[in-house]
Amino acid sequence: MRFVLDGAERQALAGDTVLSAILSVAPALRHSEFGVETRAGFCLMGACQDCWVWQEEGPRIRACSTPLTEGMRLLTDAPGDWS
Repeated sequence: MRFVLDGAERQALAGDTVLSAILSVAPALRHSEFGVETRAGFCLMGACQDCWVWQEEGPRIRACSTPLTEGMRLLTDAPGDWS
């Protein structure tokens, strides 16, 4: 499946979650909002707040429990207008 991560087209497998797709092509899921550390998911079942990522259009999503869909456009950092 094709998806776009931070402007770059990437490939993943059908059935991947957003988390597994991103971690298959990147060293981390996102940066921590509280420091310089990177994050890669924690609970892996949608209970914590560690795996939030943003869609280019639309709300942020929990990467660990969201199935990847063809053509998703994802951001690892909050968009400039996000608050």
